[in-house]
Amino acid sequence: MNQIPDKILICAGEASGDLHASAVIRAMLQENSTFSFFGVAGPAMTQAGCHVIHQMDELNVMGIGDVIRALPRIHRVEASLCQWAEENKPALAILVDFPGFNMRLGRKLKAKGIPVLHYIAPKLWAWGAWRAKKLRLSQDRLASILPFEIEWFKKHEIEASYVGNPSAVACRGGWSRQQLKSHLGIEKGDRLLALLPGSRPGEVSRHVSLLSEAYLEIRKKYPDLKAVTSRAPGVTDDQLMPLIRAGAKVVDRMESGYALRADAAIAVSGTATLELALWDVPSVLIYRSSPVTVWMARKLVQTECAGLANILLGDKPVMPELIQECATVENIIGELSQILDGPASLVQRNKFAELRSILGDQNPSDGVSGLAMELISLR
Repeated sequence: MNQIPDKILICAGEASGDLHASAVIRAMLQENSTFSFFGVAGPAMTQAGCHVIHQMDELNVMGIGDVIRALPRIHRVEASLCQWAEENKPALAILVDFPGFNMRLGRKLKAKGIPVLHYIAPKLWAWGAWRAKKLRLSQDRLASILPFEIEWFKKHEIEASYVGNPSAVACRGGWSRQQLKSHLGIEKGDRLLALLPGSRPGEVSRHVSLLSEAYLEIRKKYPDLKAVTSRAPGVTDDQLMPLIRAGAKVVDRMESGYALRADAAIAVSGTATLELALWDVPSVLIYRSSPVTVWMARKLVQTECAGLANILLGDKPVMPELIQECATVENIIGELSQILDGPASLVQRNKFAELRSILGDQNPSDGVSGLAMELISLR
């Protein structure tokens, strides 16, 4: 019997993928401690025991201009990984999210006879369905974190498995509402509003003034309303200064116990809005971008809603969505007042309970580990 190779190639291209990949490494090492992991890694993967072939920062670029300038470097990383795979013959490649790079890499690895598991399916159902053929050629199994994706990919001849949702698992823990208020030094009876301007510097710069203006205005109606904002990795207090000057307290996104179980929230569309729903926080979703970006999204995106919680709940605006020209102080206050005054809050919370049931309590890293072991055993 041939000995199963113990080397695993694993690649992530951004901070969230680094965290997800690190959890997979730990789960697989519990299954088989002889595995050794190599790949494109960030600090979390490195801490989990991954040997770095390339630093994740080599792939992490923002904006079309930066991408074009970085193309030679990105192609060198891709070629280097293919050469490493040729020389080391890993048992498996696990490619985490980052579809633009990982779909190209996966196709080349499969051509070398290396099984490929792609973790976190690209959102082709939202836009880019034409890329389904490329995805079919770039992986052997697809680990999905959204239950409804399974049927969509099946129609496109791709075998996908729902492994659970990382946010659903992470949001079960963390500070309670009272612990959060105590941590911030806020009186038990005061209401707390979360103001979340986004996780990327560009998002923060587009939304921070709008959120601070909305908060100052809403306090005229609710003077007891306190505020908290979140500082994501790569975002500085200087970038959050309009919110800080307005009176918002800052918590670090990576702080132990982090959970913004506020009484209400205004949040930029993204993972934060799904987390708020899982924390049972009635919210108003906002988003502003360049006119060209929004025009393209409205032409290409196949869903009615922007927020993932809303999409999961039947593609209906359970959280009101104020996009681009609709994202005004007046509109935000109108929607937020309905939450703070009661009825809209109850409606959202009832739907959030349904959302938690939809996502379940499966640990995705365990699910990915199981799929990985299946693929390795078939070699």
